[in-house]
Amino acid sequence: MATKSKSGELNAKALAKHRKRFLRFFPRAFKDPRYIDWEVTYKMTAHNLWEELLGEDKFRALLRSRDYEEIASRALRVEAKTNFLFSFEKMALRDGVKTREGARSFSEGLFQLLHARDPLKERFVQWIVSVAELPRVKSRVLSWPVVTLFPFIAQPKNFIIMKPTAMRTAAFELDYDLDYSSKPNFGTYERLLHLSDLIKQDIADLKPKDHMDTQAFLWVIGSSEYEHLSPDD
Repeated sequence: MATKSKSGELNAKALAKHRKRFLRFFPRAFKDPRYIDWEVTYKMTAHNLWEELLGEDKFRALLRSRDYEEIASRALRVEAKTNFLFSFEKMALRDGVKTREGARSFSEGLFQLLHARDPLKERFVQWIVSVAELPRVKSRVLSWPVVTLFPFIAQPKNFIIMKPTAMRTAAFELDYDLDYSSKPNFGTYERLLHLSDLIKQDIADLKPKDHMDTQAFLWVIGSSEYEHLSPDD
């Protein structure tokens, strides 16, 4: 029988192995200069730009003036600072918010997700609906990375991004049931948030700050990018 971590839901032996591997890449953990260079700088650049362009007060003011196209344009400027979306997802997203109705659906749905007081499940489900309703030209815009990128960049203390292949691999490595479905849904996302919280609890001595740090830890476990890297590179 597999030993469990102190959370009771992760394989302790596997977690210890991947913790050791993470520290081989980044000896000072989340304060390591290489970690900051590889995993933090571009995300924080995007986050800071989001705060500058679409902080809550600015976002609300643009909504009140019904400037949906400007909101979408600013969001795309933030997305361009990251490398989370595949090119076909970028194109589908840009096509989806090109029309006024698409920009409105995107803007209103995202603001509600980030700033409404309704339960997270209600807000997240409505956001999925908003993305699903965006006009599509060639590729579908409803994908896990598109749905989860903007909340992750805007509020990393509350949201994490789902990159399916890497997160599924990491969950499998840790004996964690992600309840994965390729179609974005709240159940799977809730399980991913829970996994992130468990990681934060089980490696608390390394002092991860938010979902950006736990996402990076999971990314090192599950990404083919790190599979082909040596800690000595």
